[in-house]
Amino acid sequence: MAFEVEPLPYDYNALEPYIDEETMHLHHDKHYAAYVNNLNAAIEKHPELGNQSAEDLLRNINQVPEDIRQTVINNGGGAVNHGMFWKIMGPNAGGEPTGAIADVINQNFGGFENFKQQFNAAGAARFGSGWVWLIRSPNGTYEITSTQNQNSPLMEGNFPIFGNDVWEHAYYLKYQNRRPEYLSNWWNVVNWNEINNRLQQANSQG
Repeated sequence: MAFEVEPLPYDYNALEPYIDEETMHLHHDKHYAAYVNNLNAAIEKHPELGNQSAEDLLRNINQVPEDIRQTVINNGGGAVNHGMFWKIMGPNAGGEPTGAIADVINQNFGGFENFKQQFNAAGAARFGSGWVWLIRSPNGTYEITSTQNQNSPLMEGNFPIFGNDVWEHAYYLKYQNRRPEYLSNWWNVVNWNEINNRLQQANSQG
């Protein structure tokens, strides 16, 4: 298969009590795995696409054959978004941002508390399913934004430095309809080291 389900980089219960073990099993083993498998099934119809990364498919989404384009948006986006999501979380994480991402937040959003408020508000305001992001645009500016379903910021030429999943499957077993509580607690598992790696990657790509 062209694309593989990446294992979690930590135990399923490692993000307790903020994200529960049952949710992590369901989210990773069922939802994420389905996105990867469905993406592979779509690519089988166009083998010439098999040598491209899922990220490249999304960056060049208008060049993807129309008969599988929406499937690639849904499932390629799901694969890429979740591949990022598992890595930017971790045990013994959270706290104040450090390194270059702290500078980005302080210079562009007036400090971490202001940034969290804006980020959480954007996540809470996303109607239905989707993601909330900090993105770097091609001109080097930083913006909090949100996308519907599994749409990726890559499709608009933006680099997703990090994002939080606000689909109900990401939080409903523990938080039910209390999405703002989930958004608030999520900061306790954020892996700033990995986010700094992604920021470096964003800056290197320009």
